[in-house]
Amino acid sequence: MRNTIYVTSEGAWLRKDGANLVVEVEGAERGRAPLHLLEGVVSFGRAGASPSLLTACAEAGITISYLDPNGRFLARVEGPRTGNVLLRRAQYRASDDPARAVVIVRGIVAAKTANQRAVVRRALRDHGGSLGEAATGLAAAEARLTDVARRTLVADSIDGLRGLEGEAAQVYFRVFGAFVRVEDLAFRFGGRSRRPPLDRLNALMSFLYALLGHDCRSALEAHGLDPQVGFLHTDRPGRASLALDLMEELRPVLADRLALSLVNRR
Repeated sequence: MRNTIYVTSEGAWLRKDGANLVVEVEGAERGRAPLHLLEGVVSFGRAGASPSLLTACAEAGITISYLDPNGRFLARVEGPRTGNVLLRRAQYRASDDPARAVVIVRGIVAAKTANQRAVVRRALRDHGGSLGEAATGLAAAEARLTDVARRTLVADSIDGLRGLEGEAAQVYFRVFGAFVRVEDLAFRFGGRSRRPPLDRLNALMSFLYALLGHDCRSALEAHGLDPQVGFLHTDRPGRASLALDLMEELRPVLADRLALSLVNRR
């Protein structure tokens, strides 16, 4: 596992110094990292980069992603596509074969549902005694997610699995507000919303999903897979469907748990 550099300082400048990436702000060095330890750079705002650094990153397979200050994706800079063309051809064939694709989608949906259930179980384990009536709702959600996870194992169509994924998401986000432990109206959760997120917790989760998506796409490209040809998510111009597939089971335990920890720990 290699590292991702996140550049959040306004007016930052990225340059190459030997075999290192250097971040400067107003002419002062803020940090540096060896290029061979990096997998990606995520830049917020209007950070610039020198041509020599862009060349070095392209040659080393380091992807530079540009996001606006609110975390909305703008553009990516990457080098020539690498990897085994035979691997990508096998990916395309599997994506077009429903019998092979349903096995992959089944694993994605089952794992995502199990991880959503793990978040619910953790809340019951850590705070069940102090939740009062909410604990009953969480216990019911845990049982319902268990049922959905079991049904995914016998589902025989991708559309059916998409329906189960939607059912699990509805159950999970219906009780998500009970995970917030701070008495602060600013972080009240009113249900999952996106494009745009309608409250601060949704905005935080969408922001973390954007960071997770960057890493998933970079990982897929590093292994020679095409991030735009997915299985659970249908193909759409400009959408990294396979990266979204890879993200699904990671969202609850990486992004959602981090968002809750940030809020609950103030």
